[in-house]
Amino acid sequence: MSPRHLSRSEFLALTGLLSGSALLPRGAQASVPAAPAPKVTVATPVSSAALRRSCRAALSSGAPVDPGAELIRIGEWVQSNGLDKDFYGNGAFVQDFEARIAKLLGCEDACFMPTGTMGQLIALRIYADASGNRNVGVHPSSHHVLHENNSHEVLHGLRDVLIAPWNRPLRASDVRGAREPLGTVSVELPVRWLGGQLPTWAQLEDLKRTCRSKGVQLHLDGARLWECQPFYQRAYADICRGFDSVYVSFYKTVGAIGGAMLAGKREFIRSARTWRHRHGGNLYQMLPYVASAAMRLDDALARIPEHVRRAKLLADALAADERLSVLPHPAQTNMFRVYLRGDPVELSARRDVIAREDKVWVANGFSATRVPGVSETELQVSDELSDLTEEIAAKAFRRLLDAA
Repeated sequence: MSPRHLSRSEFLALTGLLSGSALLPRGAQASVPAAPAPKVTVATPVSSAALRRSCRAALSSGAPVDPGAELIRIGEWVQSNGLDKDFYGNGAFVQDFEARIAKLLGCEDACFMPTGTMGQLIALRIYADASGNRNVGVHPSSHHVLHENNSHEVLHGLRDVLIAPWNRPLRASDVRGAREPLGTVSVELPVRWLGGQLPTWAQLEDLKRTCRSKGVQLHLDGARLWECQPFYQRAYADICRGFDSVYVSFYKTVGAIGGAMLAGKREFIRSARTWRHRHGGNLYQMLPYVASAAMRLDDALARIPEHVRRAKLLADALAADERLSVLPHPAQTNMFRVYLRGDPVELSARRDVIAREDKVWVANGFSATRVPGVSETELQVSDELSDLTEEIAAKAFRRLLDAA
């Protein structure tokens, strides 16, 4: 079956098969059936919001936010900084923020985008028009493949070429071994559906050199790029150097109400602004979105190293229990995935019991894998872990199994 026809839930199940199979008895992997993936069951945020709010700590990010209070905070920040509104993005504050992010990422220029989907589509379209090659090399878990309703194909006539296996980040060897000529390669750092895995620095540099030598444009899908810095121990500009364009998100990790940035060379960004207009993304006023990102960015980036440190400790504490499998281990960013035996619906019910009794939110939801009886969940350490020690957090999570 072609990966293009895999639904999101089927992809998650396939990832579970590759990574969660460690939970099977030794030698049992060969007997895993190749049946269609069971439907993923995920907790409904609306029904869980009040219970989550009552908790003192959470092992995954995404706590409900009072939208009115957040908008008031943005307004007060705008007033305290004496900011004037922009006109279709033209205004000192918006343009200064674009320049600031460009410098941070080591790029010549940057353009604020209402959504990451729009920004990435624009980058891929510009490269395809320039090269005449509409093939885009991607990892099977790429946003372009899984989360955008084939917009790259429908809107821009692009074609994704899956050039890496499911169970590791994309590498230079995948580009060299591609069976079809590639115009562009889009790489996600870190790979969210592999628990935030990253290529080594040597592998990343090899990928950059390979694309450059083959004349392939290299785009960085940096939806969670901010979390990469502690792993590489290098400045963001150094990480991004060698990429032709970079996308970063402001609602992921930073916690803004929305928005993204596309960065690259000046001529590229000039074209990107035209394409933003064509996409209907040239908002009359961008100030609220940019202000939401700007007022949070410095504090959010400063907290990431501590979140990564705590994620490593939490992953270690969970991996010490032979009933659990952690991916990756050790953790590389502030996120990782955990595989455990149990039915998603039953695990969600046990999670709610733990939330009521221990006041700890241990997971947002659970998904079934292709491994019979094994489910998975994503944990992401943030300020929401609060002052809970990693051992106590792991103990609360293990209650999912103790309650069985």
